[in-house]
Parts: sequence; structure tokens; C-alpha cells
Amino acid sequence: MEPMKKLQTVLDLYLKHRDALGYGLVTLLTAGGERIFSTAVFQCPCSATWNLAYGLVFLLVPALVLFLLGYVLRARTWRLLTGCCKQGVCTGGGTGCCNAGLRGAQVCAQLTGAAAVAPLTWVAVALLGGSFYECAASGSRVLARRLCSGRDPQCVPQLPLVPCNKAQAPGVQDLLMDLKAQSQVLGWVLIAAVTVCVLIIVSVTRCVSPISFLQLSFWKIYVEQEQKILKSQATEHATELAKENVKCFFEDSPPKEVNTPSNEAWQQISSVYTFNPKNQYYSMLHKHVKGKEKNQSIRSTEGSAVVPGFGFVDDHDIHATNAF
Repeated sequence: MEPMKKLQTVLDLYLKHRDALGYGLVTLLTAGGERIFSTAVFQCPCSATWNLAYGLVFLLVPALVLFLLGYVLRARTWRLLTGCCKQGVCTGGGTGCCNAGLRGAQVCAQLTGAAAVAPLTWVAVALLGGSFYECAASGSRVLARRLCSGRDPQCVPQLPLVPCNKAQAPGVQDLLMDLKAQSQVLGWVLIAAVTVCVLIIVSVTRCVSPISFLQLSFWKIYVEQEQKILKSQATEHATELAKENVKCFFEDSPPKEVNTPSNEAWQQISSVYTFNPKNQYYSMLHKHVKGKEKNQSIRSTEGSAVVPGFGFVDDHDIHATNAF
């Protein structure tokens, strides 16, 4: 029983700090990937023509790819996009369209913040390493004129050779230390700026939250359990429907009725969550069930808004593997 208690303690710790652990893992993988790129793949051409472009490509293109992957891998992105061209999102005339557009913009802003973790980590680690910046900066004519001010006349044409330790002019090779110092200072400035911004955003989000700390904790537990049960029930009903259809196919018999939700019901619980202080629901499924009970439309948006800090309600997918 002792090992089971220890395992349960580890699982409870994971569930309690899942978001922080997830971001930490992303950061570690990104930093490791940057180190591999800089040592095994990156080779500065040491050419006045190519240094700037080559260095910037390695510094920024992987960050762009990671940023786009941050969108693609989040379930909330596909909640927002799936079927959005077919569904009538504009209700209530121009005001309804404006509200729908505003909610979409708010969700996109929150997705952007979450997706920016990996690319900012890449850029910060790359700047601390210095290799990409050294190559790019040595190929910039603007920086070259500034760095070579008061030095040997051959400094500017030989500066692109500095990352490869091939500069022959007196004192030019010493500029490599200046470039590394600039890169590392920029890296630490970026880390400090991101840390301060995150702290401010999280603090303001918690400050304006319409619910208390303990209710928010309860809400997260509810969402976790709802998704676990939803996946279990979805798997059970899908299996039952599949078995019935296969059985009828082989036996050439009429199928018995297996109740499944309508397309409208699926669309309603797949919508992006909006908070309404007058009619508080813990998820779109909860809102759908209570709406049916009161004969209310789930698409009613009066008084509803996308609240920062409630994105966890939409960050689930019943198709994803849930180990707990």
C-alpha cells in the first residue's frame, strides 16, 4: 500500500501543478532543441552576403514554427475554428456581429499568449548562446560601421569572418566578445521583460476575476472530472453504436435505436465558453443541460463575455488521451 500512496501523492502533485509542469517541459524541450541546432546544424557561412540572412533564419524561423504549433496543438483553437464558416455567429444584427468578433479576438489574444511561450524561450536561449546573433550581426553593415568605428580600415570587410575566427586585421577578432556580450544582454533583457509582463498579466487577471480563489479551484476540478466522464461515456456509446451497426450488417437485420446527441447539441457544447454572472455555468455542456431544462437558447449571448483566466474550460478534447 505504501507505493500506491506515494504514487497517488505524485499524481495529486501533477494535477495540482499541471499547467506549470507543462510549460516547464515545453521550455526544457525548446532549450534542448536550440542547443542541438546551434552545435550540430548551425554553421555560419562567414560571408558578407549570407551572414545576416543565415543568422536571422536560425534565430526567427524556428520561433515562428513553434508559435504556429502552439496554435495548432491547442484544442481551443479548433473549438473556435471548426464550423465557424457554416454557423450563424451573427445574431442580433450588427451588435451581434460585433460581439461575436470581439469574443473571437479575445480568444485569439489568449491563445497568442499561450502559444508565445515556446518561441520566446527559443529566442532567449539562442541569444544567451550567442551563435546566431554573432553570425547575423557580423553581416549587418549598420552594426559593422558602428563596431568598427576608429578601428583598422579592413575591419568592416573582415567582420563577417569573425564568427569563424578567420579575421586577420588587428583587433577585429576581439569584436567576437563584443557581439557575444550584446547577444547575452539582449537575451537577459528579453527574459526579464517576459517575466515582468507575465507577472503583471496574471496578477491583473486574478485581480479582476469574478469568482473567488476556492471556487476557481473547484471549477478546475469539475472541468477535469466532466471531461473524464464525457470521454468514458462517449467511448461507451460509440462502441455500442458500432457494435449494433456491425451486428445488423452481418445479420442483415434492422438496427435497434441507439440514442446519440443531435448535430445541434454537439455544436452547442463545442462552442467557446463565455461567462455570464447572472447564469453561471461551469462548461458549455453544463449550460446546454440547464438550458434544455429551462427551454433557453444556449446561443443567447446577452451578458456573456470571454473572461481572461477561464481558458482552461475549453482546453480539453475528448479524443485526447487522458491518463488520469
